[in-house]
Amino acid sequence: MTQDQEPVRQRLLSEATRLFAEQGFESTSVQEVVAAAGVTKGAMYHYFDSKDDLLHEIYGRVLRMQMERLTHFADSPGPVAERLYAAASDVVTTTVDNLDDSKIFFRSMHLLVPDTRKSVRAERRRYHERFRDLVTEGQREGTFRSDTPADIVVDFFFGSVHHLGTWYSTEGALSGAELGAHFADLLLTSLRPELRPDRPALPG
Repeated sequence: MTQDQEPVRQRLLSEATRLFAEQGFESTSVQEVVAAAGVTKGAMYHYFDSKDDLLHEIYGRVLRMQMERLTHFADSPGPVAERLYAAASDVVTTTVDNLDDSKIFFRSMHLLVPDTRKSVRAERRRYHERFRDLVTEGQREGTFRSDTPADIVVDFFFGSVHHLGTWYSTEGALSGAELGAHFADLLLTSLRPELRPDRPALPG
């Protein structure tokens, strides 16, 4: 499919992603996006309300896809450890597969208008809560250690996932799937009940 045959909305998203990655969100104008996509500003505003809306959708399409996949893993039959492993591995793999989208968003999220920023945070929070439900399920049934709150487990894990764009390179030794397997291994290992450490007494 040539660029001219590609749907206008997709062309706009593709070119906005490329330009935001190369130049930065703040330094890219709407005119540059529409010129690269070969459309008019009127055509862009038919699909997107603003440049903010473009940025929101660049990340939103990835997050929606990841949410759909997480729901599939979470609702599948089988042991909770297997379902959490699949979900943890998948979110790393799909983040790497869409690295420019994620990198652009986390680098530029603070530039969004407050209402859009609030909406995105709510969307991401729903994903994290669904992921947390798997951790909680495993803790409740004794598969996972329960001395660490599930919220902290999830925040720790996704703190690493959300920073992939700062260091991961597609030219490196590990593919996205291999990296996902390592992340999932680390998460599941940290949740094993038998590995609960003896903590030193806190001072004071």
